[in-house]
Order: sequence, then C-alpha cells, then structure tokens
Amino acid sequence: MSGVDELVRGGAAPVKIADGATWSEGPCWIPETSTVRWSDIHGDRILQHDLRTGATSVHRDGVEFTNGRTRRGDGAIVQCSHGRRRVEVERDGVVESLVERWSGGRFNSPNDVVVASDGAVWFTDPHYGITVAGEGHPGEMEYGGCHVFRVDPGTGEAEPMITDIAEPNGLAFSPDESVLHVSDTSAVRRPAGVGERRVVSYDVVREEGRIRCRGGRTLFEIPAGIPDGIRVDEAGRVWSSAADGVHVYTDAGEHLGRIPVPEVVGNLCFGGAEGRELFIAATTGIYRLPVTVRDATWSRIGG
Repeated sequence: MSGVDELVRGGAAPVKIADGATWSEGPCWIPETSTVRWSDIHGDRILQHDLRTGATSVHRDGVEFTNGRTRRGDGAIVQCSHGRRRVEVERDGVVESLVERWSGGRFNSPNDVVVASDGAVWFTDPHYGITVAGEGHPGEMEYGGCHVFRVDPGTGEAEPMITDIAEPNGLAFSPDESVLHVSDTSAVRRPAGVGERRVVSYDVVREEGRIRCRGGRTLFEIPAGIPDGIRVDEAGRVWSSAADGVHVYTDAGEHLGRIPVPEVVGNLCFGGAEGRELFIAATTGIYRLPVTVRDATWSRIGG
C-alpha cells in the first residue's frame, strides 16, 4: 500500500474540472467566492473556476505573465508578475505593486510567493521571465543572481534570504515556520544530469534581531521532471509537483508515494469548503482531488 493512500479520500483519483489553458501555474483557493484562481502564463491571463456553478472564466487578461499567488490574511491576493518583474497585490479588483527592486536593480521575474504569519512576503526570483520565450519579456539579470527574498511587513523593503540556490522556484514553510523548503529547478531545459531537481530545506532563525536562513540541505530529489511548485500540509509533509503527477514526502525526506496526473504538474494548492481538497495546476487546466489533510496555513488564512 502506498503511503499516500491514507491521504486521499476514498481511493479517489484527480478529476479535471477546468481546462483551456496553455501552461497552468499559481493556483490559489479563494474561500469568499469558492473559486480556484490560477495563471495561464503563456496565454497571459488569469483564469478562475467556480466550484458552485462549475463555470470557468477569465478573471483578467493582459496581466503581464503572472505566475505564483497566495492569499494574504486580510483576503488580498499577493501574486508574482514575470512581465512587470515585481510582486503585486490585488484587492477589490485593483492591482498595485508591492515591491519591484533590490540593491538598485529590478528583480528578474518573481515566480512563487508565500506570506508568513508576521505578514512578511517571501518570494523566489529565478530568471525564467526574462530568458524563456512566452513567459515574459527578454531582459537582463540586473542584480546578478537568483535569490529568495523576504519583504519586511514594516518597511516594505526586500532583503535576500537565500542566495545559494541556482534557480529557486517553489517555496513553502513548515507548519511552525521554523523551516523553509525551496525547490531548485535548475535542471529544467538542460541535458540529463545537468542542474538540480531538488527541494532544499533551510532553518529560519533570528540572529541579532534579524531573520536569516541557515543550514540548507537537500530534502529530496524529484525522479521525473522538476519540483516546480510545492505545498506543505498540517503534518509537515511536502507535496511536490512533477512531470508524472504529485509526489508526497515526509518532513524528513521519506518518499510516501505518487499521485498520478495525466499532464505535467506546474503547481498545487489546498482548498475547498473544509480545506480538504487538492487543486492541481497541470499544463492545460485544473484537477481536483479530495484529501484528508489541510494546508499548513489553513487555520491562519483559510488555504
């Protein structure tokens, strides 16, 4: 018996509930409207699926290649824009910039984002939006790296927290926020054996009054494709995207099993009325899977 069997309700398999996208990423559950919102990156639009009506619609188009998003405690949506090279906030239909620069240069193309319990916004900044056709606009790496940043909730300023990952992509905190998991997807678009397809775990510590990430170590490597987007459940298990579905690992890196999905998985999120649904963004749309667990942040932000 697979270790994921007890995590999936009634032996269910993922069911596709929405399609029409070209490359699906950045799913986010919005409890107020019972919708899943996600990015169709290559289509340069944001789509959403209403679980109450079963209807899929375009939330906005011409959005400058948004990618990852999450819901803030006040209900606002924090999302990453490849095209604008920034992290932005959407609230009541109005989109505003949160942060665009660090150390005198623009970001590369913010990719994925989480909000910590203190209100700080953490995001990854690989170069895909300025180097990959269809994911943004051609450009230069202005600060000379690909970092994981933290935006201070008080000052609004960004500070690099992790600088030793080649191409940081997905990220998620452990339930108590003492560990930050970050995926390194530098193997993407490279020959076999070149680059990384792993998730790296860092201890989040306070040193001399400042937040720091220390002790990076490989938690696991994905056997197929890359660990593009990741989520952590209430027990600390890491749910990772891959080319052949969703893989689940313990917080010690033990592989519990794989949930097959017939398309390449870009990202995932927990949601639903009780938080016990997994929504999987895979190539052309969204798949839904009933599960027995919730997101690690459910009690704080409802998914």
